[in-house]
Amino acid sequence: MNTVYAALARMLPALFAALTLSSCAQMGAPAGGAVPEFRVDAAWPQPLGEKDGVQMIFGQVAGIAVDPRNGHVWAVHRPATLLPDEWDAKASKPVTHRCCVAMPPVAEFDAQGKFLRGWGPTGTGFDWPKVEHGIYIDGEGNVWVGGNAVGDNQILKFTQDGKFLMQIGKAGPTEGSNSTRQLGQPANMIVSRGELFVADGYGNRRVVVFDAATGAYKRHWGAYGARPSDDKLPAYDPAQPPARQFGNPVHCVRMANDELLYVCDRTNNRIQVFTRAGEFKQEFRVEVQTLANGSVWDMVLSHDPAQKYLYVADGANGRIYILRRSDGQQLGQFGRTGRMAGEFKWIHNLAIDGDGNLYTAEVGFGRRMQRFVRGGGGF
Repeated sequence: MNTVYAALARMLPALFAALTLSSCAQMGAPAGGAVPEFRVDAAWPQPLGEKDGVQMIFGQVAGIAVDPRNGHVWAVHRPATLLPDEWDAKASKPVTHRCCVAMPPVAEFDAQGKFLRGWGPTGTGFDWPKVEHGIYIDGEGNVWVGGNAVGDNQILKFTQDGKFLMQIGKAGPTEGSNSTRQLGQPANMIVSRGELFVADGYGNRRVVVFDAATGAYKRHWGAYGARPSDDKLPAYDPAQPPARQFGNPVHCVRMANDELLYVCDRTNNRIQVFTRAGEFKQEFRVEVQTLANGSVWDMVLSHDPAQKYLYVADGANGRIYILRRSDGQQLGQFGRTGRMAGEFKWIHNLAIDGDGNLYTAEVGFGRRMQRFVRGGGGF
C-alpha cells in the first residue's frame, strides 16, 4: 500500500501540470488577466415609437457608431427592406393601421437606448445611396454615411441635424481601384487626424484616404500595401496561400491609438494591419474554413489605453471573436446564430463606447441593434 501511495505522490505533480496546461489552452487566457466578458442587455434599445399612431420599425441595420463626445449611438438602416407584411410597397402605406412604417434611415439613440431623432435625404446637392451601408461619427460630431449598391460610389457628410456638408465621389459608373476621384461601393469609413480612411469596398479592392475637410484625394493601397488590381480572382480556398489582393468586400477600417490601421478583408477571412501611410505590418487569419460571406465583417478595438483586444464580428457564423491584438490569437468568443437576445442573424457591424460596451447591427432578417455590457476580465 505504501508503494502505491508513493507512486501516486510521484505522479500528482505531473498530472496537475498537465491539467493546468490543458485548461489554459482551452481557455486561451492571456497572461495578466482573464478574457473580457459580455452579457446582452435585452432591454436595449427601448421600444421604438410611433408615427401618427403607426409603429416604427427597422429594416436591415447596415451601420452602427458611437459618438465619442457623449456616448450616443447612431445607426443607419435600409427603409426599403421592410417586409411585405409590414409595408405595402405598391400602395406606399402600412399594411394595417398599426404596422408598420420605417424608422428614418439615420437614427440617434441616447446611451439608455431611447430614440432621440432621425432623418433622411432632404435638400439637393448630393446623391443619397440606393442601399445604405456604414455610418461613422467623427470627433466633431459630423455624420458620415455610405452605400453599397451598384452605382453607390460616394460617401456623404452631414451635421447631426441632417444638413448636407460634403460628398466624395458620385453616383454612377466606377473608375476602378486606382481612381483618385471616384469610389467603388464603399463599405465603411473612419476619420483620424483630419484624414478620412475608407474601406473601398464592394466594388473596389483597396483602402483610400481623403482629406476629411476638403475631400481631396491623398493616397490608396491594396492588400499587403501593394497597388490594387481589379482582375478577376479565384474563389477563396482555405487550402491555398492567402490571396495577394483584397477580396470583395473590403468591409471595415479601424484606427488604433498607436496609429495602426486594421482592415477587414471579409471573404478572405483575415485582418490586415498597416501604418496610416499604408505600410503593411502583419495579418491575422480568422475562422479560415469559412466560405460563403466570410468571417471578418467588422471589428473594433477594446477601450483600454493599450487596446489589448480586437473584437471581430462574424456574420456568416453568428459570433463575436476576442483576439489578442499583438498576435491575433483567438482568446474567446460569444454569440451564436439565432434570433433570441444575444444571438445574431447576420451581425454586420460593431461599435464600442467609452466604458467598453459593445453595440451590434444586423442585416438580412436580423434587422435590429443589440447592446452587450462588458463585465469583468481582461483589464
